[in-house]
Amino acid sequence: MRTLMSGAAWVSYSQIYVQSAPVYPELSECFAGQRNGLCGAAVPGYLFLTTGLHTGEVGFTVELHEQAPPPDEAWEDVVEASFRPEGPASLVYWAGEGSWPLDLAQDVDYRVRYSAFGMDAAREQDTRLDDEPQLDRYLLQFWPSPPAPDAVVKQTSRYGVYWHAVASEQPLPPTPEERAAAEREQRAERERQREQQEEQAKLAALRREEREWGGRLPGERLRRTRGSALSLARLDRPLLDALAELDPADLRLIARWVVKRAYVQAQLADIDWIAPALAALERDQPLPAPFDDSPSLWDRLLNDRRVPRTTVTSLDGRHDNMRQQAMALPAILAAIDPDPLQAACGALWHAAVAFGRDACPMLFAEVRAAFPALLS
Repeated sequence: MRTLMSGAAWVSYSQIYVQSAPVYPELSECFAGQRNGLCGAAVPGYLFLTTGLHTGEVGFTVELHEQAPPPDEAWEDVVEASFRPEGPASLVYWAGEGSWPLDLAQDVDYRVRYSAFGMDAAREQDTRLDDEPQLDRYLLQFWPSPPAPDAVVKQTSRYGVYWHAVASEQPLPPTPEERAAAEREQRAERERQREQQEEQAKLAALRREEREWGGRLPGERLRRTRGSALSLARLDRPLLDALAELDPADLRLIARWVVKRAYVQAQLADIDWIAPALAALERDQPLPAPFDDSPSLWDRLLNDRRVPRTTVTSLDGRHDNMRQQAMALPAILAAIDPDPLQAACGALWHAAVAFGRDACPMLFAEVRAAFPALLS
């Protein structure tokens, strides 16, 4: 025989546990189908132990035997049940105030004998303070033994009789087949919930995409384009849809026209180092210096005193000091994008920014007038 624990154990609500599985069952589950109401063993890997004292410390000893120990008539109430640890076992005080590891072999069937003394007196007192004498004590004994029904070996206390009656009123535990069916149903319900959540997430994503694209989902061609096309959709979705229907040649014509119109609006078209770039764009040739080097291009624009300095209001109305020339300059770089639709969308977006909030509608009206195909 080995003593696994001996001393005082803290109880609350007349409960203490032996736990070897991550479960926190209800009282009715622990005593389902049992005769005794002091040692609930109906939940695998778990023992629910009833005490007389409601709150405070009780005497508690845990022993491990090689075989069934002889009965001790000094105990007033004795019950037995079967227990098989499903992991490291511990004696756990109610609500986790403390625990005591028990050196029980895992995956071994044990018989458990739970003996009690003084339950009625402890129940009548209800709560024991630290300086008060001990009223009830308990002995929990384990030994290897095949599973067998629980049993009431001895009953003396009124409190023990009461809990045996409570246990007998609990419904029978589900059969293995019923447990398996319930688990299958739970898995199926979790799968249904997962599918429902995925569907809701997809619908939410579609709604977000609709808002991003100005209230209507884009076709695959626009979805691949994104970028400036997405920005353009928030300004004029019908114009964007019309652009997406045009052939590459028409899109290139629109991109060139829009760049020229933006540069005229920003008073850039006639500057001697900019005009050659517009001519190269018109002839579908590589852009000359400094348009072939971004840092040099921006340095030239910002430091050439001949470049006008006019401002426009941003399209969202938040800024009224946007330098128009800096807003227009990227239009020509967007227009040479290898993708004709991206080129037209990019050029039109930068042109719209260069026109500013007040004149942007005029730009869109002019491009529709210049290219009637955009009116359809």
